[in-house]
Amino acid sequence: MTEPIIQFNDLTKVYDKEYAVDHLSLSINKGEIFGLLGPNGAGKSTTILMTLGLSEPTSGTVTVNGINSTNHPIDVKKIVGYLPDDVGFYHQMTGLENLMYTASLNGMDRKEAKERALHLLELVGLTDAKDKRTDKYSRGMRQRLGLADVLMKNPQVIILDEPTIGIDPEGVRELLGLIKDLSKKEQITVLLSSHDLHQVQRICDRVGIFVKGKLLATGNINDLAQQLFNEDAYLINLEYISGDTNLIEQFKNTAGINEVEEIHPGKLKLHCEADLTKQVAKIVFESGAELIQISKSDYGLDEIYHRYFEGRDQSETA
Repeated sequence: MTEPIIQFNDLTKVYDKEYAVDHLSLSINKGEIFGLLGPNGAGKSTTILMTLGLSEPTSGTVTVNGINSTNHPIDVKKIVGYLPDDVGFYHQMTGLENLMYTASLNGMDRKEAKERALHLLELVGLTDAKDKRTDKYSRGMRQRLGLADVLMKNPQVIILDEPTIGIDPEGVRELLGLIKDLSKKEQITVLLSSHDLHQVQRICDRVGIFVKGKLLATGNINDLAQQLFNEDAYLINLEYISGDTNLIEQFKNTAGINEVEEIHPGKLKLHCEADLTKQVAKIVFESGAELIQISKSDYGLDEIYHRYFEGRDQSETA
């Protein structure tokens, strides 16, 4: 059985009678990458601050490896590494010197610390820049150095708050790849806060959709799709050259096809209750149309996210 390492129990934070975090209950398992996904102002950063013991909850609790963050914040900080959206370093010091300073603050032996710092600099691709002052680092380099910095104390948990803001696409790809590799190889638990759907989908094992302080849903992409699209959980992508028959109307009248979405003439997306790929292909052939391509696909996080917002908008305006 997978062991939870972060536990939120009815965690609540109220500012001026407004809920920043609204009765959050959630377990994050050891070794997983969990994505806290939501727009700016959703309560993600407030949740992170309470997890680190930097802000006290109005009610409820958060524990990390069994340690209450409110009552024992220093003990939590010993096992948690935190990378904010724009990490700061001592600009007059080199990358290596900054890591050594972090090691000294954590009481590490100097020889052991230097070995680990050099290893981590290699791991994040900064060996050639280890003796360069950090005021000469690009934003992407600073974020990679920040990742090395939080790893200096061998944390059990890494919390990343919008870590890729302002980084070019290649830098984002490299940083996310590093995070994923580290989590899997060293069984480090990662809590990643982001508003970027594609980044979250790329590396996270599970996702929590967070809106206006509330956790609306949680699970992996397939779980969320099943929760939302249980009546049309299969997507069939179809491309054809039309014959004399009106295929759109024919598909609308086919049992098990709940929605026919026309992307452009001759290209459809069919939302189905079951895998009707063979039946759809047969209908195309029998109609006299020419089948160009047919394939199944899964719902992406983009569709899932927007479906949650559609449902929320409808309920709020009802």
